[in-house]
Amino acid sequence: MAPVLLVTGGSRGIGAACCLQAAARGWDVAVNYTRDAAAAGRVATAVRAAGRRALTVQADVADEAQVLAMFARVDAELGRLQGLVNNAGVVDRPQRVDEMDMARWRRQFDINVIGSMLCAREAVRRMSTRHGGRGGAIVNLSSVAVRLGSAGQYVDYAAAKAAIETFTLGLGRELAAEGVRVNAVRPGIIDTEIHASGGLPDRARELAPLIPMQRPGTADEVAAAVLWLLSGESSYATGSVVDVTGGR
Repeated sequence: MAPVLLVTGGSRGIGAACCLQAAARGWDVAVNYTRDAAAAGRVATAVRAAGRRALTVQADVADEAQVLAMFARVDAELGRLQGLVNNAGVVDRPQRVDEMDMARWRRQFDINVIGSMLCAREAVRRMSTRHGGRGGAIVNLSSVAVRLGSAGQYVDYAAAKAAIETFTLGLGRELAAEGVRVNAVRPGIIDTEIHASGGLPDRARELAPLIPMQRPGTADEVAAAVLWLLSGESSYATGSVVDVTGGR
């Protein structure tokens, strides 16, 4: 049987690129989405065209009941999980901290942090040798905002992604002797739809002069790092963060 991978936020951008590259490497893929079933369906169709099994599964990762139902469907329809990409995440419109409200902060941390922790917990319960699993790998998506702070834009997003990096380090060490590796990828400015969701559709191209490589990255470039961390090629890496930032 092929290994089974779950990609949260797999219907677009970096998540979709991860799904397609995983299929090319022999993974069966569960494509999680929150709202856009049609987009998730297109990704699943492409996975099947590559000769792999695919499942689309709707769930808001910030909702524990939905996360539990999602993992149960993956168990039933694809089999025991061996890989998780915690890619689902949100940004928001540029604001100073003194302009932000509690609802914005709760959304940032519920989705970007709690959602990743919930999914990781359920993955560990299936992968860890302590739970009778065969091992596996978890890759969390961070952001170069952790190093830059994102002053005047979204300090709350940077803080949430900093929590993800600390979670990656701690969980990686916690599971190191249980057959589960946990790593993170820290993208820089990547040309995906996430900027439009924060009200800045041209942000990636406008910020190109600030990047040493003078261009934004692509979803495929980030996905290649994610797939390396999922693979046996990175067998001695855990608790680590890989920069994909164009030198920023």
